[in-house]
Amino acid sequence: MVVDDHPMWRDGVARDLEAAGFHVVATADSVGAAGRRATATKPDVVLMDMHLPDGNGADATTEVLAGSKDSRILVLSASAEREDVLDAIKAGATGYLVKSASAEELYEAVRSTAAGQAVFTPGLAGLVLGEYRRISSAPAVDESIARPTLTDRETEVLRLVAKGLSSKQIATKLTLSHRTVENHVQATLRKLQLANRVELTRYAIEQGL
Repeated sequence: MVVDDHPMWRDGVARDLEAAGFHVVATADSVGAAGRRATATKPDVVLMDMHLPDGNGADATTEVLAGSKDSRILVLSASAEREDVLDAIKAGATGYLVKSASAEELYEAVRSTAAGQAVFTPGLAGLVLGEYRRISSAPAVDESIARPTLTDRETEVLRLVAKGLSSKQIATKLTLSHRTVENHVQATLRKLQLANRVELTRYAIEQGL
């Protein structure tokens, strides 16, 4: 499945893949469409853009894997920004390729992704590895230092954020409104003095949550 909000690019990639012997089961142009079509078609590999009209590739990756857990996500994006790469991988993407890749590099990346291998544009693998090494080597928390106190519900929401669930998915899982979930997320960010969901995820990992 090819997910991209630019019709000419999306349809062109789909045609090229078909011509190279791949079977394109669906295309999508948004987070919502990606989730629905992946659930319906169960694609082996999803080529995922990072910037979509109703969210980003990380959100779409979460949606796709919720409905098609065996699909493998290969991001194909114009962005090589650190935050985009880490967001995608933390959401469950297998690899990350920038759109400057050649057609042959793309085909090989799709084959490798289907075989369960991690594929990255040169330089990006080191970025991801470095981030996880940084997390794993973080100093142990000094329990004598007072930590901000989260409510049970804030902790529950934090765990689900760290698992890569969107606010909509968390709201459904906990039988809460989307606004209530967002309020919990914002309250947690303020208490922990963090900036975004990536930092929340990092905090949850470091604290063993």
